[in-house]
Amino acid sequence: MKKQENKTIQWIKFILVLIAWLLFCYWLESWLGLIVVPFIYDAYISKKINWGWWKERENPLRFIMSWVDAIVFALVAVYFINLFFFQNYVIPSSSLEKSLLTGDYLFVSKMSYGPRIPQTPLTMPLTQHTLPVIECKSYIEWPQWEYRRAKGLGDIQLNDIVVFNYPAGDTLCSSMQYQAFDYYQMCYGIGYQIYPQRPNPDSLSYEQRQDFFNIIYNAGRNKIWANQAEYGEVITRPVDRRENYVKRCVGLPGQTLQIKDHIIYLDGKENKEPDNVQYTYYVKLKQRIPEEMMEELGITMEELASLNVNGYMPMTKKIKEELEKRSDIVESIRLNTAADDKEIYPLNGNMHWTRDNYGPVWIPKKGESIDLTLDNIAIYERPIKVYEGNDLKVKDGKIIINGKEAKSYTFKMDYYWMMGDNRHNSADSRYWGFVPEDHIVGKPIFIWWSSDPDRGGFAGIRWSRLFSFVDNIK
Repeated sequence: MKKQENKTIQWIKFILVLIAWLLFCYWLESWLGLIVVPFIYDAYISKKINWGWWKERENPLRFIMSWVDAIVFALVAVYFINLFFFQNYVIPSSSLEKSLLTGDYLFVSKMSYGPRIPQTPLTMPLTQHTLPVIECKSYIEWPQWEYRRAKGLGDIQLNDIVVFNYPAGDTLCSSMQYQAFDYYQMCYGIGYQIYPQRPNPDSLSYEQRQDFFNIIYNAGRNKIWANQAEYGEVITRPVDRRENYVKRCVGLPGQTLQIKDHIIYLDGKENKEPDNVQYTYYVKLKQRIPEEMMEELGITMEELASLNVNGYMPMTKKIKEELEKRSDIVESIRLNTAADDKEIYPLNGNMHWTRDNYGPVWIPKKGESIDLTLDNIAIYERPIKVYEGNDLKVKDGKIIINGKEAKSYTFKMDYYWMMGDNRHNSADSRYWGFVPEDHIVGKPIFIWWSSDPDRGGFAGIRWSRLFSFVDNIK
């Protein structure tokens, strides 16, 4: 009787697990997972495979295998949780200061926008692209699956804070000193150093302009490739193995974005700035800012270092107003309007846009078309050529896509415009362009830990930020 009861319980467990697994496969729209069903059946019903063979062995084998079993189970569980449900993310830089702070640890939901089916499935859990200590790839590039995304709880909304893969991170220098640098900006930057005397591209035809930019880019590229002892090997990474970035979405697919005097306009209407938006200001001090005032206003050592080295520092409207009240400390404050157009996207477009005056630019939307001209092709070249895999050339004043002249293009994916709240200290879409939908990772839900890098130990814990919801940061 007892044996019969145990068998009934096993059947109930099997049916419940099977239903959960089939629902999971249905959600992912992938029935490849059916190959697991016979193993589920065996684990609960037929028991042909002796999964716990090591339990019948004597020590030390039983002891070792118990640890191996626990570790393998934990790795598999973490792998599936990180892929499809959520992962942790730490804020490494100040691009979202003072909204999200350096040292904030985020709980990032992949369910919010729908998890991607892994494009690079063979990877070590808890790593993004590099194994620690030995510093080698933590993934195998084969197989590479096409981009697909399971249905999520919603879509990206305007002003959402979003985690995504760095779009310009497809190519990089492997040297630890240069891994975080934008490879394409490096090529152009080095090229401009090699050719300090250069013509004004505005006086050239489109083909002459492109020849000029190609000369600059190739000069920088060739120097990097010829000096691998300094820069390291030039490597590439698949989409889902690129560095994770976190920014605020300030432009949605189909919208026309323009920045005028650092204010963002969407379809001609001003977009509300985040409460903690920062800009850099030239500050002339009469004396050092007291440490207690720095702590009260949230001024970091990084910001103070910027003031000491560059003469300017980022600050919110509130911090600026509080410092202006202290005439005993501050002599003058003025906005830093200096900007260079050479590092602005598109790098080969020479639009003379800057970080504070940019566009207008239409953000591509899936299924919608745009007329292609020699005036806008530089803006849309990377989405068409790199992100959507087309062969694009410009020859004799004509735009050629996949061997045919093209006067318009219909986009296959949605794209987004991402920017940091620390507007003058953020590498974002103004510098590397659109973020394709296949780069979207997830949505930060809450801060589960926060540690101030300027204050070590127990004193560095930001207690007031623990378990605060990111959606409340406007």
